Amino acid sequence: MTKWIRFCKYSMLERRVSARDAGRNASVRDPDNAGSRGSHEAGATLRARDHLDLLEAHAVFVIRETLACCHRPALCFSGGKDSAVLAHLAGKALTGRSFPMPLLHVDTGMNFDEAIAYRDELAEALGADLVIASVEDAISRAVVADPGPGRSRNRIQSATLLDAVAKHGFDALLGGARRDEDKARAKERVFSVRDAFGQWDPRAQRPELWTCYSTRLQPGEHLRVFPLSDWTELDIWSYIAREHIALPDLYFSHERDVLSRDGMLLAVSRWVRPRDDETVQRLSVRFRTVGDATCTGAVPSLAATVEDVIAEVAASRLSERGATRADDRISDTAMEDRKREGYF
Repeated sequence: MTKWIRFCKYSMLERRVSARDAGRNASVRDPDNAGSRGSHEAGATLRARDHLDLLEAHAVFVIRETLACCHRPALCFSGGKDSAVLAHLAGKALTGRSFPMPLLHVDTGMNFDEAIAYRDELAEALGADLVIASVEDAISRAVVADPGPGRSRNRIQSATLLDAVAKHGFDALLGGARRDEDKARAKERVFSVRDAFGQWDPRAQRPELWTCYSTRLQPGEHLRVFPLSDWTELDIWSYIAREHIALPDLYFSHERDVLSRDGMLLAVSRWVRPRDDETVQRLSVRFRTVGDATCTGAVPSLAATVEDVIAEVAASRLSERGATRADDRISDTAMEDRKREGYF
């Protein structure tokens, strides 16, 4: 009965948003009654606003559901665009109160400096507790094995994350993963259960009909919650533009020394050094996703503003992970294999 009441509340909210913007549409009139370009553009803007309002309403509903049903939730924050939008939505979920949960970052020790600075600044601005699960610390404690100098540490994030879940007693982790990123993530439910070993079984997913979600857990289990599941990369950027959400400069065009490796442009850094057969170039690039610097590629770009990025994303036919993440190219099931181990 409780779930049905929550569903009805969300349905009423959806209808109110639609009705409100329908009223806005009705108020838009072509002064010449000739279907001018201005009225078409106004109608398109209102439809886009209505679409983003519905996505926002559902995401806030999911966050509030998590806060209401879980004892110790945390928000996974990487300093990337999706986690920035998620943090913004979490702030809206409890307007007028302190930030409702800690921020959890699994730090590989090989992150872009700009992302780390942005993470720290945002945590301070939100007044949120920042919990850092350090892969470097996990290596020193022999929780995980060091893959070696210059080798990606993305694969060993899973054990570090699960170690943090056990240490801090988190029973729910909210993340910014979206279904359009990868076919493994497309299998995820909004509320996804991890077993007592932190593992994910795609065949044991719970049904989610009419936004009715189950948060029941057995001893040792925890939830992964994905409020942005139905968003696309274009939705994310459109929402960033509407809400004026600040992001690291990595996401916008800038000049950087890069080298070509495995079909990607990797930024030259203290972790990525040119090999004998590689040439360093100074190019105008930006990053579509932010992760471990050893496996996150840049794309050539002149998009210096949010509006420029929106136009660029709208014309792209590749997801940001498929185009710029080396760890997703290991095999066709690379993401699913890591998710089964506990990866987000």
